[in-house]
Amino acid sequence: MKTVLITGCSSGYGLETARYFHAQGWSVIATMRTPRDGVLPTSERIRILALDVTDPDSIRTAIAVAGPIDVLVNNAGIGVVGAFEATPMSHVRKVFETNTLGAMAMVQAVIPQMRARRSGVIVNVTSSTTLAAMPLAAAYTASKQAIEGFTGSLSHELAAFGLRAKLVEPGYAPSTRFAQNTELDIADLIPEAYADFAKPIFAAYAKPALTTKESDVAEAVWQAAIDETGRLHFPAGPDAVALAQAR
Repeated sequence: MKTVLITGCSSGYGLETARYFHAQGWSVIATMRTPRDGVLPTSERIRILALDVTDPDSIRTAIAVAGPIDVLVNNAGIGVVGAFEATPMSHVRKVFETNTLGAMAMVQAVIPQMRARRSGVIVNVTSSTTLAAMPLAAAYTASKQAIEGFTGSLSHELAAFGLRAKLVEPGYAPSTRFAQNTELDIADLIPEAYADFAKPIFAAYAKPALTTKESDVAEAVWQAAIDETGRLHFPAGPDAVALAQAR
């Protein structure tokens, strides 16, 4: 039985991905900054661990407790929506600490055990903003673009040891309440000078032509995890697929 460790499983993509892998018969290690009971099925094949990807001690402890990991899914992330001019640099750093450096730290922690077994897959979840930049999300887009470049380069290093690195690029999923999860008051991030620019953008987000579901992402992560070819990019959701094709 194979084991997957997934970060950011308290809700959204991470939670659905944990459910999906469990349904495929895998052993699932679902990690969260603050573990929650009742969000996943009660099963001998599911373990919930505390993990903060911005805390080196937390990473070391979780990896040690988890044991052999066949697939690492770096899903944990935070967003920010607003004019970059008005976004505090403290929050920009927080976005990069989680989305970029947190994912990199997880990769660095898990490579030694995978390399020793010459077996393993790393799946980094980014965003369709890497396929077509989304307005009013400059910091978030930059944090995900960094992981795209990182994963592409990393894939060559890992291939020397029989390991694989993959990218899953989710589209826009209104159900994840991305704009509401910014941890800042969006009103403060849209100065008056940007109001006319932002209004039609938020209107478009409210009624998108195509959207992504959590299940789309979970399936894409699964496909990336079991793919044995050199394919790197896995767009998830009809909008992401359309952007990838257009690009």
